[in-house]
Amino acid sequence: MTHAPRAFTVIAGLAAAGLFALVYALKSGDLVVSFSQLRAALFGGIGGLEADVIRHLRLPRAVAVFVCGGLLAIAGALMQVLLRNPLADPYVLGISGGAAVGALSAMMLGLAPWMVDASAFAGALAAMLLVFGLAHGDGSWTQTRLLLTGVIVAAGCGAVITLMLSLAPDARLRSMLFWLMGDASGASNPWPAAVVLVVGIVLVMPFARDLNVLARGEATALSLGVRVKRLRYVLYVVASLLTAVAVTLIGSVGFVGLVVPHLVRFVIGNDQRLLLPAAMLAGGTLLTLADTAARTMIAPMQLPVGVLTALIGVPVFLFLLSRTRKVG
Repeated sequence: MTHAPRAFTVIAGLAAAGLFALVYALKSGDLVVSFSQLRAALFGGIGGLEADVIRHLRLPRAVAVFVCGGLLAIAGALMQVLLRNPLADPYVLGISGGAAVGALSAMMLGLAPWMVDASAFAGALAAMLLVFGLAHGDGSWTQTRLLLTGVIVAAGCGAVITLMLSLAPDARLRSMLFWLMGDASGASNPWPAAVVLVVGIVLVMPFARDLNVLARGEATALSLGVRVKRLRYVLYVVASLLTAVAVTLIGSVGFVGLVVPHLVRFVIGNDQRLLLPAAMLAGGTLLTLADTAARTMIAPMQLPVGVLTALIGVPVFLFLLSRTRKVG
């Protein structure tokens, strides 16, 4: 396990990197903004074109993607410990599929943007309740049963999504595809999600010690007094809700919840007391940088941020997998 001073240094570095990513996102774009203009727009209360662009366009989007990355990274770290499966990610329980079905249904009906968000959140919660209800069954609730149920529900949602895309009118098809690949351009009010991120990390940190024990095996955790069944229920629900909020915020963004916990674990070890806050900062930083690149690489056109996270996540995960195999 990594020594605490080094781990705290890594966390401080990630916090600095997150601040840099946010500042870089606020400065970058077709309209070039200097540091003095950025400071004046955020803290000076002045008006003008630069101030309006920063306050009303770039700031909400930057906060939204940072919050989404943090939510997905925390949820991924929790899922990997609780399912004891290194390939588990926030979407493994079909939550993303449920949110997509809800959001795409609202888009097909031409509903207002806030109704799309509400439908996505409702779909995510419905998928979560369906998976938990089916996995519990006669009471023999296990990680394997939950995982398999989630995979089946996700497959069913994927089939419904394919059907909806094939029936969607051409005028709405592009926006539906962008939502499926992660689109932060419409994020105008990220502050409730930011509150959820803060509350979420505050709620899960008291369970970090129990998660450390659970990582050594269920029998060991029970022998040391950990209430395993209650722990699983609480943290599964928390992870699912965090994922639902993230998906509702900017759509489906893959690989962040899968790769970031692995990357952080590789650097600072598997102590959840350090891993969870570090993963939150790393996830937010990664997604903010990816979104900034997505909207500036081929400006004025914008790429879905989910495309870049997949392009980054696949080689990084394969690299981490090869390193783990060599160590093993």
